[in-house]
Amino acid sequence: MTPPDPEPRPTETAAPADGRAQRLQRQLQAVHRITAALQQHTQLDDLARETLLTAIRTVGANAGSLLLPDATRDRLVFQYVVNPSPEIVERLTGLQIPADQGISGSVFQSGRGCITDDVTADQRHHRDTDRQTGYRTRNMVTVPLKTSEGQPVGVMQVLNKSDGNFDEDDLAVLEILAAQAAFAIELAHLYQQARVAEIANRIGDISHDVKNMVTPVVTGAQTLELMLAQMFESLDEVLADDPTGTLAQRVRDACAMVRSFYPEAMLMTYDGIQAAQDRVREIADAIKGVVAEPHFEPTNANDVIDSVIRTLRLVADRQGVTLDSSGLGSLPPAEIDRKHLYNAIYNLINNAIPETPSGGRVYVQTAPEERNGELGIRIVVGDTGRGMPEHVRARLFTPNAISTKPGGTGLGTRIVKNVVDLHHGEISVTSQEGHGTEFTLWLPLRQPQAAARAGG
Repeated sequence: MTPPDPEPRPTETAAPADGRAQRLQRQLQAVHRITAALQQHTQLDDLARETLLTAIRTVGANAGSLLLPDATRDRLVFQYVVNPSPEIVERLTGLQIPADQGISGSVFQSGRGCITDDVTADQRHHRDTDRQTGYRTRNMVTVPLKTSEGQPVGVMQVLNKSDGNFDEDDLAVLEILAAQAAFAIELAHLYQQARVAEIANRIGDISHDVKNMVTPVVTGAQTLELMLAQMFESLDEVLADDPTGTLAQRVRDACAMVRSFYPEAMLMTYDGIQAAQDRVREIADAIKGVVAEPHFEPTNANDVIDSVIRTLRLVADRQGVTLDSSGLGSLPPAEIDRKHLYNAIYNLINNAIPETPSGGRVYVQTAPEERNGELGIRIVVGDTGRGMPEHVRARLFTPNAISTKPGGTGLGTRIVKNVVDLHHGEISVTSQEGHGTEFTLWLPLRQPQAAARAGG
């Protein structure tokens, strides 16, 4: 009887070949997941997070982040973060690092990905990030996000492989996913531009209508002011014939509140109308493609805040809410665009009033403050209101911001963020449900353009 042939022994190359097949399968699955996500989502937030989650699962990592550039400040911003710890996600999201520093800055500048087996041995590693977040980075892969034309649009980092170190195959699959992420960013931007183009004509019609609607309000207010002034003048002439009479005094007492308040009411009306007309003009100009450059001039921010409070005090009084400006400190002049700062403070206070129950308080505080060796001013707008849920707070200042107010759009906080960015400043928010919300703005005393002119 012929013995059976022995089973073939595995060759030296069999295991590596099987490993390559598995890695190829893993890459194809990852690309399939990202492709499916591109078909399902048009919002950049959803696409970015799906890309990060896919990247982490594919290479067996612990955490990941997408850093996008802030061209106005020449920095990279941790825009999207995936981590097992919600606390670390909160601390890291929005954190900024110089665009030419760290491993991420090096990859962003060079456009070439890299593997870092031991971050403690790489002098480029930005150790402050770990210190600030409490996350301990061991190893990582960093890959650039580039457009189809090769322009850098960000960096993806995947950290702490669960089993050993990252290898070239991990780098290869992450570069594929990074290309998909870059495409997602381009796609989301195109989608947003299409939406803007679709509603642009409608906004132009609305801005024109608002301008027409405001005109009779101005005319009516001016007429009412003139009539009230003439009425009180005539009344004083009549009462002069009986200066000590009981009836005359009763008439004076009955009219005293209106007489003392109507000049302030008229000023509030004119301020509000002027601000509305300015904003409508900005909308009309934007539709025509004309965007005005910011006009920075030495300004005491307290003056701007006072004008906002004067406009909104009556609104707060009707809600039973106190507008507290006792915390306005002594400020040095800062280079500020008055109109834009007015819009930012107005939005913050106007948003806070309906979120604060009757008997509560909306407060504004200011003080000089130095940050990173640069002199500036700190503006705090807070309330003792309901606070906001974490999912609302986390989406502030993003295109997907949501409002807790009935009929709200979430645009107010984005306007505030745009104003802060325009001034090359910083903004943060703390909130706790049932205990109120506090926004902190920091603006430098001098704008970079002015500093450059002074130095040149």
